[in-house]
Amino acid sequence: MASQGDRPLKGAWGITALIFLFMLINFADKMVVGLAARPIMEELKLSPQQFGLIGSAFFFVFPFSAVLVGFLANRVQARHALLTMAALWSMLQFPMLGIVSFEVLIGCRILLGAAEGPANPVANHALYKWFPDSLRAMPTAVVAQGSAIGVVAAVPALNWIIVNYSWHWAFGALGVAGLLWTVLWFFFGREGTLVDPPIAAATGREHVPYRHLLACPSILAICVTGFASYWGLALGLTWFTSYLVDGLGYSQTVGGNLSVLPWIFGMVVVLGGGWISQSLKKRGVSSRLSRGVFASVAVMLGGVILFFIGFTPVPEVKLAILVAGTAIGSTIYVVVPMVVSELTPHRQRAAMLAIVTSIVTLGGVIAPLAMGTVVEDAATRLAGYDRGFTILAGLLLAGGFAGLLFIRPEADRKRLAARAVIAPPARA
Repeated sequence: MASQGDRPLKGAWGITALIFLFMLINFADKMVVGLAARPIMEELKLSPQQFGLIGSAFFFVFPFSAVLVGFLANRVQARHALLTMAALWSMLQFPMLGIVSFEVLIGCRILLGAAEGPANPVANHALYKWFPDSLRAMPTAVVAQGSAIGVVAAVPALNWIIVNYSWHWAFGALGVAGLLWTVLWFFFGREGTLVDPPIAAATGREHVPYRHLLACPSILAICVTGFASYWGLALGLTWFTSYLVDGLGYSQTVGGNLSVLPWIFGMVVVLGGGWISQSLKKRGVSSRLSRGVFASVAVMLGGVILFFIGFTPVPEVKLAILVAGTAIGSTIYVVVPMVVSELTPHRQRAAMLAIVTSIVTLGGVIAPLAMGTVVEDAATRLAGYDRGFTILAGLLLAGGFAGLLFIRPEADRKRLAARAVIAPPARA
């Protein structure tokens, strides 16, 4: 394997483009239920709480599957794991073309979550075999933008299918797109050969016990900050379109098309934030400042903005607050895998990325159902939505503050280096 240098491997950006498409389809799969919220609820006669359960169901086994496959990806080639996941989640879309019940929809979303749970950590693990640490912010941001561009590109097309045909065909279209990607990856996907330098310089095959990695303050803090941010992401995936249609009074066509706004804004934030973070890092600014402080302050700013959503009756102002508040902290999705990678030995990276992802995405298990419960119990739908987003504001403030105080990669890397031991040979 190649050692880490100051430049990416040849072909790195081609692989980045394929992984970007992988994440694009991945997030379109997540988004389609929220986009079709109203027609699904009308056809299946669901209450807000039942629909919230469907949104949460996607994440029921998502974290466990992420950890399981993450440990497996320490030992098998990442390109094989990505191919298998994409094939599975594509096939799980096709049952939606038939007669669908509440139970069938929940079952398929649970299985889809199991297939997609490892996607982000394994994708980043695969990507980091092509880029050295100092050059990872931009490719990480590009791959993270697979989520935003996936929504921006897919929403108009999927919404058109939902309005003119049915929500069933929107799921089928995503299944076809996923299968097309598996063909591309089968022929052009390759495994990178870049190996990170050891945490303890004298250690060739190092291993840090997982109990020390999981107790590391920087990793704990990045989990807390990421959890709060993912709560907002899960609400956006499940409830954003419904909020526009049922809460603010937009039509399905207009509300569906407006659902791209947080993702467009988030795309600008992530690419800009990734570029700023990488530029600061290359200039010698510490990871604490260029990654931890920078992203945590942005998350807190999102919380401050969202706090005002219940203070205005104007739909356009509410929409602007929601878009800005949920998207402005999106740089955290670039920072999470980089901080974990910076603190984790190369041989353990896939597993730790998966463990952290599983903790962060627990927000997705709770948030959709919590919002559904709040909306159902409120005097009006709009009041319920506003209360749910105010709760998110508090979480963002608390999560960002935790990151601001405790994400200190340089100090924690030194502590972890003292606990590194020699590990037996294994496949990277």
